[in-house]
Amino acid sequence: MIIKNYKLYNHISPTMSKMEEDMMNFIPPGGNWQNLPDKYNSKRLDQIRVTGGRTTYYGRLLPNKPSYTITTYFNRLPNGCNIHPNQKRIISIREAARLQSFPDSYRFVSSKSAQYKQIGNAVPPLLGRFIASQLKSQTDNFTVLDLFSGAGGLSEGFVQEGYQIIGANEMVERLFSSYLHNHPKIVDDNTAILGDITLPEVKEKIIEVGSNKDLGIIVGGPPCQGFSLAGWRDPNDARNRLFKDYFDIVDSLRPKLFLMENVPGILTMQKGSVIKEIIKSFNSIGYNVREPFLLKAEEYGVPQKCKRVILIGSRDKKIVFNQTPLFSYDASHLPDPINVSEAIGSLPELSINEGVDEMELDYEPQSIYDELITGLIDFEEFYAKALTKIRLR
Repeated sequence: MIIKNYKLYNHISPTMSKMEEDMMNFIPPGGNWQNLPDKYNSKRLDQIRVTGGRTTYYGRLLPNKPSYTITTYFNRLPNGCNIHPNQKRIISIREAARLQSFPDSYRFVSSKSAQYKQIGNAVPPLLGRFIASQLKSQTDNFTVLDLFSGAGGLSEGFVQEGYQIIGANEMVERLFSSYLHNHPKIVDDNTAILGDITLPEVKEKIIEVGSNKDLGIIVGGPPCQGFSLAGWRDPNDARNRLFKDYFDIVDSLRPKLFLMENVPGILTMQKGSVIKEIIKSFNSIGYNVREPFLLKAEEYGVPQKCKRVILIGSRDKKIVFNQTPLFSYDASHLPDPINVSEAIGSLPELSINEGVDEMELDYEPQSIYDELITGLIDFEEFYAKALTKIRLR
């Protein structure tokens, strides 16, 4: 089926230096800095050669596998595995968004540098969708307040499962801009709160928004990298402020559920003491907290290798969560994870530093992932087709 006059947003490829452009001639699909001849010298590359850097640096994507984690620097050749699998360029903004599982209708705004950060920092929406689907039968309130929202990947996943976003907070305007563009209702309702959650006036406004609604769930991923047990009881210890303010808002609003997501490193911080203290703090205000667990995005429909730690608490009984993968290379009865070719192979070809913010074309989906991401089918139809293992036209 050809979609006439299809609007494709943000399909713009990054700039590259002449040397980087030349380097790509030596990097095959699945290749990296180790494929580069000695004639290339740069401070970054020399350092990688001495220290033995990651095999994702200067990498080209494999078409038949999920991508590596999309980072905030996916526009830079040395910083990851970001070269298009069969075109001589780095992936476009839209291609990165597809690898993160954002639907094509989700438009990114603000500067290109801000869009790189918005996409790279996002929770993959299809991972959020899976989490939301697991919680659906365990609550009768589907309203969501999103803290540390960024561009809105987690919210988008909840929206896809029928939840309603009633408010959101983000500190950085250039990161919040895409969220606001794609969630105009909270802008109209004056429940989109731009500002630093650690400031009393911002925190009070968030609490006011939540108090004026029948709130079901608070979601968010407060950065915990600087968390200090030594200063946990000290309200002036800045390292703990972001988590403490998230905790204070949960304590003030008493939603039926809260959901925290974070990077895997939180499980081993201070030999596991940090996550135990976080759980203990929520227990102390009456929440039954499920043991934190790790989800791999590629096992739930995202064409990308990405891991997130999930912590869920409930004011009622402890949440039941089925982590069984939907996609797997190891289970013969399950479809393989969605790969790079299925995710971006049908998009128009580009050259370096080419593309426009909005293009109109007659677009023919080539995979079931294309059909999902364009809105032709919903997730249930997509997964039913995936189970048949007929995925490319």
